[in-house]
Amino acid sequence: MDRVSSFDEPLKKLLGGATAKVMAEHLDLHTVGDLLHHYPRRYEERGKLTALADLPLDEHVTVVAQVADARILMFNNGRGKRLEVTLTDGSGRLQLVFFGHGVHKPHKELLPGRQAMFAGKVSVFNRKMQLAHPTYQLLDASDADEATEAVDAFAGRLLPIYPACKQLDSWRIAKAVDAVLPSAQDAVDPLPASLREGRGFTPLPEALLKVHRPQTKADIEDAKARLKWDEAFVLQVALARRRYADTQLPAAARRPVADGLLDAFDAKLPFTLTEGQEKVSKEIFDDLATEHPMHRLLQGEVGSGKTMVALRAMLAVVDAGGQAALLAPTEVLAQQHHRSITEMMGELAEGGMLGGSDHGTKVVLLTGSMGTAARRQALLDLVTGEAGIVIGTHALIEDKVQFHGLGLVVVDEQHRFGVEQRDALRSKGKQPPHLLVMTATPIPRTVAMTVFGDLETSVLDQLPAGRSPIASHVVPAKDKPHFLARAWERVREEVENGHQAYVVCPRIGDDAEEAEGKKGKAKKKAAEEDPEKRPPLAVLEIADELRRGALAGLTVEVLHGRMHPDEKDDVMRRFAAGDVGVLVATTVIEVGVNVPNATAMVIMDADRFGVSQLHQLRGRVGRGSAPGLCLLVSEAHEASPARARLSAVAATLDGFELSRIDLEQRREGDVLGQAQSGVRSSLRMLTVIDDEEVIAAAREEAVAIVAADPELEHLPELRTVLAALLDKDREEYLDKG
Repeated sequence: MDRVSSFDEPLKKLLGGATAKVMAEHLDLHTVGDLLHHYPRRYEERGKLTALADLPLDEHVTVVAQVADARILMFNNGRGKRLEVTLTDGSGRLQLVFFGHGVHKPHKELLPGRQAMFAGKVSVFNRKMQLAHPTYQLLDASDADEATEAVDAFAGRLLPIYPACKQLDSWRIAKAVDAVLPSAQDAVDPLPASLREGRGFTPLPEALLKVHRPQTKADIEDAKARLKWDEAFVLQVALARRRYADTQLPAAARRPVADGLLDAFDAKLPFTLTEGQEKVSKEIFDDLATEHPMHRLLQGEVGSGKTMVALRAMLAVVDAGGQAALLAPTEVLAQQHHRSITEMMGELAEGGMLGGSDHGTKVVLLTGSMGTAARRQALLDLVTGEAGIVIGTHALIEDKVQFHGLGLVVVDEQHRFGVEQRDALRSKGKQPPHLLVMTATPIPRTVAMTVFGDLETSVLDQLPAGRSPIASHVVPAKDKPHFLARAWERVREEVENGHQAYVVCPRIGDDAEEAEGKKGKAKKKAAEEDPEKRPPLAVLEIADELRRGALAGLTVEVLHGRMHPDEKDDVMRRFAAGDVGVLVATTVIEVGVNVPNATAMVIMDADRFGVSQLHQLRGRVGRGSAPGLCLLVSEAHEASPARARLSAVAATLDGFELSRIDLEQRREGDVLGQAQSGVRSSLRMLTVIDDEEVIAAAREEAVAIVAADPELEHLPELRTVLAALLDKDREEYLDKG
């Protein structure tokens, strides 16, 4: 077998069809290589397996124990048989139970004194812990001496416990690994020899043997160090090559012009830029002045002034003879950006109009729901170059939209756009335009290096002067209903003092959802029995309740994604103008809505939102001179992880700290792609939270290697491994960030 093909060998050839089918369907393992990279989750020594005294309820466990006694009981007038086996391991006792036809084999094998390994789900019956129909593997042999030897050998061994599934236990996976382990010798080693030797890493075949069949704990550490490095390094090489390829593309350099639009704009600013804004602007202007496209990620807390930095970059590009496009994820947000940018620019946004400025340019809005005449005019302004700045949704990407000379694309909230959309917009320029991606979701450094690794990163971490502090509190609606009543009183006080409030709900809600069919009734009954199963609170219902009850007499309006765009815009305008006291909304207000007079926010069912989302939502209040208040309403139990999450949000306003907590709770699956791309993350050993040093060091090495040999001509093994990692789906995922 040649070196690559043994890893590509389908599992069914070696393991048989049935096992291979379970592995493919339930563990997403298809080839020998997949199985060799399915690493043990942990290792146990006999006696360090879950002790019988410490068994967790409702969890799949693996225990090693001795049979104390076994007896068959009859029930149902002798028609039914039940085998009850009592186990002991010195720490406690556990009952096993087998029914019906499943009784015969264990009755013959599980004799008192026998030692075995058992796996199953822990349940309680008659106030005793039990495993019903566990799978088991005997550890003793037929003769007594051999039995002792087998147990002793097992006692001294590190036992790999694999990520398993109901259909396939850990030790069956271990047996399958034994069958493919000889192929580890054929592993293609991606690390250049000089790097491997320089850092003293174990060769890859040896690392695979050590991770699956360690003799000592030092073997495990050796293998982990090596395998983590491989993952970090291959991913960083992929990203470094992408960055390198971008530097080879041609772009028009856009240098700011003295006494142009940017200088006129700066002269009329009523405040000075923060130090952070100055620093980040310089990084952006330096990038714009080069003849290859800028690819920069601008991350900053809600309200740190990202839009101001992006607008100044757009004005500099217009000064240099180009056009700038700002792409927003929703129509509400595109309209909001258009409004705030034209307000900030004043007469400078009225180029070519009466009363406009000599330095001015046209700022046009382009969204899917615009009327035909307005749309036609906007398209005309773009193709003639009359409009220097266009703000819009994905409608900007349509074939009909032609630019006179697109120089800069600013993408707001990158994670909402796919790779196809980004590429389509880039292809609108005669040469690839410069790209600035903005996000208000704080991203830990390691995630920025991994997920957004093809972008250079700028961080705005100062809040502009004049932003007010936000007090956050958890409101335990179930344990202390009077707290919720007080929350509504606080909202009323804020509104009566001339301010405004948001109430956020996870769901829109409407009559169709509550259809009283069998399903509806069953859901209602389940919800009454178990509050966890009730549907999330809905905008339409809560707005109705508040108008009739706690907030009667105040102007309460709703805002959600199913409303007509004109209707949404009308509600937002009236809220911004102060004509609406309370806005009950879904998370459509999460990004970019800027109403400085809004001081209070109540988030209903707050435990149903993620940490980053709660932080984003909270950033909508306290945007003016009055202090903000955010109340997180939850029915979650005080000791639950959901409540712990809410307490963490209430305890700090530091988005980077919260993003770290968020990442620790969700682990890498969501962050690195399963959620975004449906592709299993290629990271199995590396954890983005804990391995910052590995990722940073791997990035440095990757940059140096790609700079010296961009096509990796002298590193064929690395090229082979990269090709396997970057199959089409994974490549698209990397593009999406």
